[in-house]
Amino acid sequence: MRARLRFSIIGALFAAPPTKGALHSALRALAAKVWRDPATGLDVRFGVSTLERWYYSALRARDPVGVLTDRLRGHAGCFPSLSAQAEGVLLTQYRQHPGWTIQLHYDNLRVALAELGVSSATLASYPTVRRFFRARGMVRQRAPRRATEGAIAARDRLEHLEVRSFEMDWVDALWHLDFHDGSRNVLTRQGEWVKPMLLCVMDDRSRLVCHLQWYLDQSAQSLVHALSQALMKRGLPRSLMTDNGSAMIAAETIAGLDTLSIKHQPTLAYSPYQNGKQETFWARIETRVMAMLEGVAQLSLDLLNQSTQAWVEQEYHRTVHSEFDTTPLARYLAGPSVARPALGSQALRDAFRIKVRRRLRHSDGTVSLESRRYEIPSRFRHLQDCFLSYARWDLSSVDLVDARTGAVLCAVHPLDKSSNSDGQRRRMDRLGPDLSPLPATTMAPLMRSLLADHAATGLPPAYLPTPIPGDSSAPPATPSAPLSKDSP
Repeated sequence: MRARLRFSIIGALFAAPPTKGALHSALRALAAKVWRDPATGLDVRFGVSTLERWYYSALRARDPVGVLTDRLRGHAGCFPSLSAQAEGVLLTQYRQHPGWTIQLHYDNLRVALAELGVSSATLASYPTVRRFFRARGMVRQRAPRRATEGAIAARDRLEHLEVRSFEMDWVDALWHLDFHDGSRNVLTRQGEWVKPMLLCVMDDRSRLVCHLQWYLDQSAQSLVHALSQALMKRGLPRSLMTDNGSAMIAAETIAGLDTLSIKHQPTLAYSPYQNGKQETFWARIETRVMAMLEGVAQLSLDLLNQSTQAWVEQEYHRTVHSEFDTTPLARYLAGPSVARPALGSQALRDAFRIKVRRRLRHSDGTVSLESRRYEIPSRFRHLQDCFLSYARWDLSSVDLVDARTGAVLCAVHPLDKSSNSDGQRRRMDRLGPDLSPLPATTMAPLMRSLLADHAATGLPPAYLPTPIPGDSSAPPATPSAPLSKDSP
């Protein structure tokens, strides 16, 4: 800016060159004027010698404005007042204590140099040290609130890797899902004030809100309830980005996404900027929706949901977005889209379930599930392990599934001990052919074979029959003589 000011001052001498001998008087006339410094906004004046130097420099240059630019100092970017020892101490201190303030670094530098025998008179000033930190990019790194592996990994990633915004080329290629804590409490039907949670599912390319709804908790059941509505409205996307909240990584959520062939892309822990599109959307919720409800004294969950849905459909989807000069609805409809056909509510309900293995108790044909006993039909009493599919928030719908294919075999129900007390029992289903016991009428085939093989050897049975009292036909039992040492 100052180069343009200098050229504007002496530019009149090039447009109307002074006659021979009149240059000095023209310069004195310019020196008598007051000029406004564009950098500081103050009134300034320039001497004749300064104006003369500018004039001849611009007269001989091919780029008059460029030659009038301030020249960089020879030690620009360097810190002559900081010795090599001081720079080394500061670098070592920063690497060991990146969370220190610059003032704390400066105070420790003074002590460290004194221990090295460096006079405090040669110590650089605090502003110099501050400029040194800024020039080297040595910013203060605040320690994470929780020094976990995820928090440390997120901090290192943010420090060493670039952060770049992104956008998918296809509609429904990526959806974002996240919860937001409401700024106002709602009055429930039980007469309690509760802070609601807003769950929003948003398309990445078009910024279209696939579905959003306020809930009283941040559970997997609420997540599946909202996501299922988004899937029925817009179809099946290719991938879904969420954070690592407990509802996002619940077993039902992961199983449902795998069943529906939706790739789950969780963000890095403690890195909300990776889901920045929704973080920006929360600001609009607070500054517009919640601001327009300030006059409602007793805000209910139903009214909050109705107001939010009306704002999304009537204003947000029909307002031109600043990044792509069209509305989210128009961009979503324009495509191109990679969405798959939507599924019904029952198919989605069956998808977001977990599958567990339970050992069948053969005494009464039941299994234990979530501290309850469930009856297995008698036609499956031959199983040792049963595989059950269910959602932990809906124990009224539990299915027995095939372990290999996952196909549903039948529905199972909780054990009703009260009904079983009437003494009535159902007849067991047949597992296959009739297995009722039959009387044995013949000798077993293996025993017949053993007797025949033994008779073929020609040896007598290796035992003496027990004598029957009064039976004279039995041969007398001859005691065997004791064996001598020479007997074979």
